[in-house]
Amino acid sequence: MKIFLIGFMGCGKSTLGKKLAAKMAYDFIDLDHQLEKEVGTTVGRYFAEHGEAAFREQERKTLQNYAYPANVVVATGGGAPCYFDNMDWMNENGTTVYISLSPLALAKRLENGKDKRPLLKDLDEAQMVSFIEGKLAEREDFYQRATIIANGISLTADTLRAQLLAEG
Repeated sequence: MKIFLIGFMGCGKSTLGKKLAAKMAYDFIDLDHQLEKEVGTTVGRYFAEHGEAAFREQERKTLQNYAYPANVVVATGGGAPCYFDNMDWMNENGTTVYISLSPLALAKRLENGKDKRPLLKDLDEAQMVSFIEGKLAEREDFYQRATIIANGISLTADTLRAQLLAEG
């Protein structure tokens, strides 16, 4: 089974994805890390040097052309489902899980690491919440097309594994 974790940055795709993959004895792939290997630089630098359009095209190529193992958990970038046919492709090729959190919960999770995220580094908490609200408003229609919508507040690898097995 291929499991694609989607949701806003900071919702726990990578952290939860690694734990879920371990519980299920699946491989784990962080799509952003794979993209970085392919382009030879960080996502932030690639984005800055080539622009968002080039980044989104590379992200699409990485997502749709990777030779995935049969059983894998994939942590996607927060915007990946919202461009091109990526959401349709993920739904056709696996099970999608939207890890949903409120803008305030996301802002609190992102506060400590915001210096690593160019879009957030200069924002205070109120500005960050406002930024997240705007981005979620743009992305929510895509996120809501996931096979499973999971509340990220109390989500564990065990509860998500149970939901996935029930989905079957």
